[in-house]
Amino acid sequence: MELRKYLLPGLVSATLLSGCSLFSGEEDAVKMAPLPKVDNQFTPTQVWEKSVGDGVGDFYSNLHPAWQGDTVYAADRYGIVEALDAATGKQKWKVDLSTRTGFFSSNIPALLSGGITVEGDMLYIGSEHGKVFALNSKDGSIAWQTQVAGEALSHPVVSDGLVLIHTSNGMFQALDQTTGASKWEVNLDVPALSLRGESAPAVAFGGAIVGGDNGTVSAVIMNQGQMIWQQRISQPSGATEIDRLSDVDTSPVIVNGVVYALAYNGDLSALDLRSGQIMWKREIGGVKNLIVDNGHIYVVDQNDRVVALNTDGGVELWRQSGLLHRNLTSPVLYNGYLVMGDGEGYLHWINTDDGRFVAQQKVDTSGFQTQPVVAGDKLVIQAKGGEVYAFTR
Repeated sequence: MELRKYLLPGLVSATLLSGCSLFSGEEDAVKMAPLPKVDNQFTPTQVWEKSVGDGVGDFYSNLHPAWQGDTVYAADRYGIVEALDAATGKQKWKVDLSTRTGFFSSNIPALLSGGITVEGDMLYIGSEHGKVFALNSKDGSIAWQTQVAGEALSHPVVSDGLVLIHTSNGMFQALDQTTGASKWEVNLDVPALSLRGESAPAVAFGGAIVGGDNGTVSAVIMNQGQMIWQQRISQPSGATEIDRLSDVDTSPVIVNGVVYALAYNGDLSALDLRSGQIMWKREIGGVKNLIVDNGHIYVVDQNDRVVALNTDGGVELWRQSGLLHRNLTSPVLYNGYLVMGDGEGYLHWINTDDGRFVAQQKVDTSGFQTQPVVAGDKLVIQAKGGEVYAFTR
């Protein structure tokens, strides 16, 4: 059996290390931390709630909503895509990207994955079938669809007339934004075993920076598809297969000529954008997207500790360990607070100055897996069961 992509970030400890394990010696159960007691300083207001298909269920997915103007776009894994009024949650349009096989036959699910990207008057979304769809944002009609090299597990990134896709077999591809035609592809080396997920690229100055499953960060010139540098930020080490996982599945962040990248069992590293040289690194690993804002870096590590560091050398400012193994989503900054969901359906609000909890609320029974989205003055998050919620503070 091919094991590559069978491990799920966020579920490695909770699933593979409890009871019978795929790996000898990995049998220590990891327990979810009890819900911390929080004296709410405020109560976020739920503005609307809307069910969009069947969500993703218990399957690991990075599928999450997107926002532009007065519209929130959301999808489920099976192929439903909806446009919702950002103020009310009312449906504007709905399409089904599943494949019809006959009048009396059930549809083949589209297996949408990786999140929606909205750019201009188009939506872009990939699938586990290795398809990328471009939809018109006004009515959801398909402008084009293209087969790519593998599962499109990260969200598409649009820049310089290209749609950039990082697939599960390590191919980094560029598609023409207008037609979907393949323009170039770069093969990023992959190990035999890795986490299920891929790094979405970050773009700046005509270059795309992307993480790889082999612990590297690579820079590619977008108009040529030529790699200009590659830097390893994580070396496989340890006694077990899980210990040696070194995926860089987070999206790099580029600020003031510095690339910040995070590896699962490796390091948080700051790289020079031009050369790829490591400026500093800190021993923190994870698979959740990091935030760089106003001289601070906010990271959720592989054990669900929330850590704040400064950008000047990576000095730790504070650490919040009250949410260990609660399967946190990636965080977002909203109205000055750090906000994230967890696997039991709670939203947690954290003070960015000192890491203290300021609010907590139970929202959904199916739990959260993907990060909230800031939609203007609202915070939008989609649960595993498909419900989309909008809040204000």
